Amino acid sequence: MSAAVTIAAAGPEHLSGLEALFEAVGTACYCRFFHFGGTNNEWLARCSDGQGENRREFAEALAAGSDEARGVVALAPDVVGWLKVAPVAAVTKAYERRPYKGLPCFAGDRDGVFLIGCAVVHPDHRRRGVATALVAGAVELAPAWGARALEALPRRSKEPLRDEELWTGPASAFTKNGFVEVHSFEPYPVLRRAL
Repeated sequence: MSAAVTIAAAGPEHLSGLEALFEAVGTACYCRFFHFGGTNNEWLARCSDGQGENRREFAEALAAGSDEARGVVALAPDVVGWLKVAPVAAVTKAYERRPYKGLPCFAGDRDGVFLIGCAVVHPDHRRRGVATALVAGAVELAPAWGARALEALPRRSKEPLRDEELWTGPASAFTKNGFVEVHSFEPYPVLRRAL
């Protein structure tokens, strides 16, 4: 784990640092994909032409304490990492995607289940344990938000993946924090941790 990193619940005071983080990694989504109602092509167009809209919506959600911007940040001392941690009701789009739609592991009572939806680490701080520290922070903080379980949908591959392809976090960050596989499907397993 990165010794110089501290983890905190994301709040409005972290907005400028989060904006700088998203710019440093070159993403225009501002963690809004799961809340966008249009098609995939419309989403791509929005990210290329309308990143100001994504930024504005993220800022508004963070200021309002909305579940759409719930998560944890890694500080060193500036924001060097972000992990979205939202109740499943706020990110239903994730579960409607082809690899996950209708899986038996998602049956039953879903109250209190939160999804780790996005993981972003500043390029200068990658491969130093920041993602693992973010997941550990989510495990620690999520019960105060009403979570009784956390789920993760990491991408896993036998071929090496670039850091940019791990936008839902590296699988190792979850297994190191006690997540277990509840559905095996390569390259998109489902991991869960009871809290």
